[in-house]
Amino acid sequence: MKLGVMANVFGDKNWEDACKAASQAGLKTIEPGSGGFVGKIHCNPQELLKDKNALDKWVKTAKDNELEISAFACHGNMLHPDKKIAQEHIDDFEATIELASKIGVKIINGFAGCPGGSEDAKEPNWITCPWPTYFIEMVNWQWEKKVIPFWSEMAKKLKKAGIVVALEMHPGDVVYNTEALLKLREAVGEQICCNFDPSHLFWQGIDPITSIKCLGKAIVHVHAKDSRVDENVVRFRGVNDWKHYSEIAKRAWTFRTVGYGHSYEFWNEFVSALRLVGYDGVISIEHEDPLMSATEGLNKAISFLKGVLLYENVGEMWWA
Repeated sequence: MKLGVMANVFGDKNWEDACKAASQAGLKTIEPGSGGFVGKIHCNPQELLKDKNALDKWVKTAKDNELEISAFACHGNMLHPDKKIAQEHIDDFEATIELASKIGVKIINGFAGCPGGSEDAKEPNWITCPWPTYFIEMVNWQWEKKVIPFWSEMAKKLKKAGIVVALEMHPGDVVYNTEALLKLREAVGEQICCNFDPSHLFWQGIDPITSIKCLGKAIVHVHAKDSRVDENVVRFRGVNDWKHYSEIAKRAWTFRTVGYGHSYEFWNEFVSALRLVGYDGVISIEHEDPLMSATEGLNKAISFLKGVLLYENVGEMWWA
């Protein structure tokens, strides 16, 4: 396994300084944002594709710092009912496909998206219950008319480029749990994979270890991000929470740096389960802990995970 980082933690740095910081921290991989909600602070695919010298310099910067590009982070809503927003995110994603293909990156992390509830909707509609019956009718419409057709066509472009999309299971998105990701993968094919981030599963009551074992080979990239559920809040209002992330004391759950939501016992089991299903790739730190600075949160995550990751090949069972 290799320890890496999602580059947005270096939002105050340019690409060169971000790569230097990651390398000096002892990391082996970096995951730059390339559009959508993530932005293009460290990688603007449209601009890089127009300028070979700039692209060569961009690639060389990572190599000079002995960093591998684990994936591009292009998390957008390409199914947004506002066609302008959807098209902007589609343009970013398709440019990222072209860029990834050109430089040999095989994975683009992202979201499946969330449509509206009908053709004339103006905003996305995340549906989580079947009644009144118009909800189940809308969710069926979303999948049959929007989600599966869109990703069936996008999968053709991905396959032609030799790339997969690694979807992050995220509330507010149609693919927010294990079942939904497997449903889309079954409908569209193996171009649909998973960027596994346990932080979004904890507060939904989903066991990440069980999810890993269900997803198996669909997992092609992993985010190391924790979250902590405040049971005192959950007892009187449940886990769904629309309050801003800054209202920490009032929220049902909060993102935390690894180790501050769950202990070594969980994270040891986490990497063991990943290896059990055949994943021995990158563990990319994503820092969104509101109680820590970017630097402190990243450094604590690195220190914690260095003792958790499994680095060597298993080899033969010499003892059995």
